[in-house]
Amino acid sequence: MTQQVSGSPFLKPFFLKTPVRVVNPLRQRRHTLPASEFRNLTPQDAISVFEIEREAFVSVSGECPLTLDEVLNFVGQCPELSLGWFEEGQLVAFIIGTGWDKERLSQEAMTQHVPDTPTVHIHVLSVHRHCRQQGKGSILLWRYLQYLRCMPGLCRALLICEDFLVPFYVKAGFKEKGSSAISISNMQFQEMEFTLGGQAFARRNSGW
Repeated sequence: MTQQVSGSPFLKPFFLKTPVRVVNPLRQRRHTLPASEFRNLTPQDAISVFEIEREAFVSVSGECPLTLDEVLNFVGQCPELSLGWFEEGQLVAFIIGTGWDKERLSQEAMTQHVPDTPTVHIHVLSVHRHCRQQGKGSILLWRYLQYLRCMPGLCRALLICEDFLVPFYVKAGFKEKGSSAISISNMQFQEMEFTLGGQAFARRNSGW
């Protein structure tokens, strides 16, 4: 008996001569990789990081927040300020941060890591294209902020974002500091600040 299959309302049905096999999830996960894992990034993750970042940003703005060399540099210098979310061993979302030593972010902050400072500059938060609209961005950000709050000596996190992302970060507990002095390809940004001594947002799934 044939079985009619339609993967999308915009595709014509096609027919399989054999039944679709349903894999038992318990059997499927009989391996050594954890189903879901959060850990610091390493230089070995750099290619996966850059591929996710490039797909997410180049199509929108034409620019990546970080080049591959910068990814390698930052996860090599300060891996403790990064966090990756892995599912079945595959990177699905990540955050990369560095240290900064001034009140506001400047153009130099985009390429520098200043060690032993109370401020973390969050360069990029990105989610794999197949994992978007699932709340993963907000969950990862929540975990990252909680993680930073447990690190001695850290007082705040700074980032820049476009205007349409301001509500997302406000919901996460960030406060607006005003227009940023940083510009990339004529794009303007708002600077946001999160106080690590305060309360991180409780609602972790915002639909990202």
